[in-house]
Amino acid sequence: MTTSKPRQPALWHALLPVVFLIFFLGITILRFHGTPHIPLIGGSVVASIMGLYLGHSWKAIENGIVNGITIALQACLILLIIGVLIGTWIISGIVPTMIYYGLKLLAPSVFLVASCLICALVSLATGSSWSTAGTVGIALIGVGQGLGIPTPVVAGAIVSGSYFGDKLSPLSDTTNLAPAVAGAELFSHIRHMIYTTGPSFLISLLLYGLLGLRYSRSDLQQQGIHHILSTIEIHYNINPVLLLPALLVIAMVIFRIPALPALLGGAVLGGLFAILFQNAALSAVIHAAQTGYVSATGVAAVDTLLSRGGMESMLSTVALIMCALAFGGVMEKTGMLAAIGGAILKMAKGTGSLVASTVLTAIGMNIIAPDQYLAIVVPGRMYREAYQRAHLQAKNLSRALEDGGTLSSPLIPWNTCGSYMWATLGVYPLAYLPFAFLNVLNPIISIVLGYTGWTIAKEK
Repeated sequence: MTTSKPRQPALWHALLPVVFLIFFLGITILRFHGTPHIPLIGGSVVASIMGLYLGHSWKAIENGIVNGITIALQACLILLIIGVLIGTWIISGIVPTMIYYGLKLLAPSVFLVASCLICALVSLATGSSWSTAGTVGIALIGVGQGLGIPTPVVAGAIVSGSYFGDKLSPLSDTTNLAPAVAGAELFSHIRHMIYTTGPSFLISLLLYGLLGLRYSRSDLQQQGIHHILSTIEIHYNINPVLLLPALLVIAMVIFRIPALPALLGGAVLGGLFAILFQNAALSAVIHAAQTGYVSATGVAAVDTLLSRGGMESMLSTVALIMCALAFGGVMEKTGMLAAIGGAILKMAKGTGSLVASTVLTAIGMNIIAPDQYLAIVVPGRMYREAYQRAHLQAKNLSRALEDGGTLSSPLIPWNTCGSYMWATLGVYPLAYLPFAFLNVLNPIISIVLGYTGWTIAKEK
């Protein structure tokens, strides 16, 4: 146990655990088709060894791990509640009712555009991409499957819409966090983001419209949809009243009721509606909440749609978040994150490279840390003085933080946001990444505007 002051890490000290992690992730996922859990633990081991080599005590490193995990405890609790909610909403007929009406109302050719717009409106109203994905997103995945549209494509549209609203809503935590860290005013920050987020959203809608033309309603597809609808009608009591819990959850989030009680209230309502509308036994409701609902209609398409949920289904995701944040906690505690950021900052020459560095650092933080709050706070602290020296208004920094930090977070499987979307929508983030057009385009447009100087606000 050392008592001497730890040494500051050089760049190679900081890069060694990152390179090991990337290498181990590549082998595990691409070669062995495994999950990121063990590589992240391995990366934490390498980072801890490097921390000890630099003179940090094990106690300090352990505190870094614990503090890193503590950041995500609320997210882990929300994940567990979402698992319960999905289970009770399926057994109660809430999700089947959403799918039923969705299949009747939405044509395949406009479904992707409609999904993106619906999620954008809900997340604008609620300020929460998580609540949006956990309510209407779950139903839209089911509707998309029923229409024969690949789930990664549907998930991409849901994620794009959800993060458009999350990014621009004054109710969103990240929308408030970014200007607070950068020293900008909230509504000035939101107006400034329209220059990057607006074009990204419009291009995304155009791409979803073009993509939707591939999924026109054929006679064979029409027969499949009719078969799903008739099966749902036979096995569930379909009633518009069953949409009420979803509307109530959205309303609670709009009126700033915290996510945990709002989602838990929705789950409890789901259990109550299962007893009232589907004549489900209390034991069946509890089982669906704990281990998930297993559909047994005998129709494969319907059973695939409706066999999911339960608190236990989220345990692997919770473990993934803890493994990821353990690695990020060690990297931050030992100063290795700061060393990487400092090296990037030295290369930033001019406005364009400064904006690009901010966006890329935020993306990198989402990969290494990996949490969207850290991806906003850490680069925000690092680059604030640099923007002041360059005589750039603070809203330039806050916009770049969100363009990189907020929008890249759901694209990384082991990030808290990516893990949540993976668990909630049932689609691996790297599978929906090519179709999350807004999330991919927005950072690129932000960097382009940085180099052209267009919409970059200078200090007067």
